[in-house]
Amino acid sequence: MTSHLSTATLDALPDAVARPGYDRSALTPGILHVGLGNFHRAHQAVYLDDLFALGEDHDWALVGAGVRAPDAKMRDALKAQDCLSTVIEMSAAGEAPRIIGAMIDFVEVAEGNGPLIAAMTDPAIRIVSLTVTEGGYFVSAETGTFDPNHPDIRADATRPDAPATVFGAIVAALRARRAAGVDPFTVMSCDNLPGNGDVTRDAVVGFAQLVDLELADWIEGQVAFPNAMVDRITPATGDRERAIAAKHGIDDPVPVTCEPFRQWVVEDKFPTGRPALEKVGVTFTDDVHTYERMKIRILNGGHAIIAYPAALMGIEFVHEAMADPLVSGFLRKVEETEVLPHVHPVPEFTPAAYLELIVERFSNPAVLDTTRRLCLDGSNRQPKFIVPAVADALASGASIEGLALESALWCRYCAGTLDDGTEIAPNDPSWDKLVPRALAARDDPSTWLAQADIYGATGKDAGFAEAFGRWLTMLWQDGTAATLRAYLA
Repeated sequence: MTSHLSTATLDALPDAVARPGYDRSALTPGILHVGLGNFHRAHQAVYLDDLFALGEDHDWALVGAGVRAPDAKMRDALKAQDCLSTVIEMSAAGEAPRIIGAMIDFVEVAEGNGPLIAAMTDPAIRIVSLTVTEGGYFVSAETGTFDPNHPDIRADATRPDAPATVFGAIVAALRARRAAGVDPFTVMSCDNLPGNGDVTRDAVVGFAQLVDLELADWIEGQVAFPNAMVDRITPATGDRERAIAAKHGIDDPVPVTCEPFRQWVVEDKFPTGRPALEKVGVTFTDDVHTYERMKIRILNGGHAIIAYPAALMGIEFVHEAMADPLVSGFLRKVEETEVLPHVHPVPEFTPAAYLELIVERFSNPAVLDTTRRLCLDGSNRQPKFIVPAVADALASGASIEGLALESALWCRYCAGTLDDGTEIAPNDPSWDKLVPRALAARDDPSTWLAQADIYGATGKDAGFAEAFGRWLTMLWQDGTAATLRAYLA
């Protein structure tokens, strides 16, 4: 028997389900978070839940927010259960369900973002944090910086008081706080981006420059944008995940399953204060970029390395991909020969030790992560996780054979069929543009590398282009398995 998740039903849950170890009615807001997807609810919200359970910093509770239509559906689901979330850690030892109570409200999602701007103007909000996906920062692959000419940004510049983007809303709220004499909030990205704080600053200041140069100067001088590295594997939610929650007596339409491992490394740049997250395992350091480079290149890049060959061969789950010697062998060879040489150690890990941890995490059969999820949104992920590794290898004169094959595998996947001819359902925001280009690349590989918004100058390198074209031709002629065997040989 299940109980609809709510404050009133917490005591009715089975004893094995952990629940908030603090009085939620005593919490007051301090952080507004935009993007209430699975990752945030299994990461930042869990760290805060742990901190509140220590009796610490109850004035730093979360307020949820969103700027897209699907965010309204998440708001409806979470508000109906008093903003509680179910998080279930999946490991070989079993399932560990817990109810997270760190969020106390969810702002109305409305056109023009008036409620969001008003919420961010509240002096109680001292941090605005973001998980808006890697592609949500309007970064040009050609310049590596904020693109002020993106249509969504240009549209917001004509309506700065009723913006559609999160950065337009942030600028509107900062303008209102400045006018009211209220200190600015810190803006903290929690997305998987190299230099995510710097990227966020560029987006906020860049948008402000389009509408108010004086305000832009004030933001650049007064607002903090700490860099951060975040890590936890969180599969998408579907019927299976809802069934797992129900097995533990929890009726929740949006539960989150995740691996036990989590990590958060942050620059300590919070002028208006922050919760004492170091007490629950968060690392505060000035050396975020070294952690970030290791994680993005080895883990996020590793996801891409295994995702496309596994998917093309019809392998559904990530742990099954890792059990395939061709896929796992491909991962190890590319990582060890082309990625690890350009990654530096951190106090906790050497690059080689971190790779072993990643192999162990990817191989966890309890998580049930899918290769399709890892294949999602390559047009935004490849420029951040793979192309920079190619550029580093080219600059040092190192091999790029495996990375070129990875890129060819992504191209082959975007042609829209698996090796056995099964059609691939759209799996990228730009799918309609990628499929015809990938099909054209079968005869002319340069067509694919000409995507300057993805490859930048790297796509013009003769050595990379030759290797890419050679591997793509082999994939079409011989199939994925045979191509992997050729690479490994």
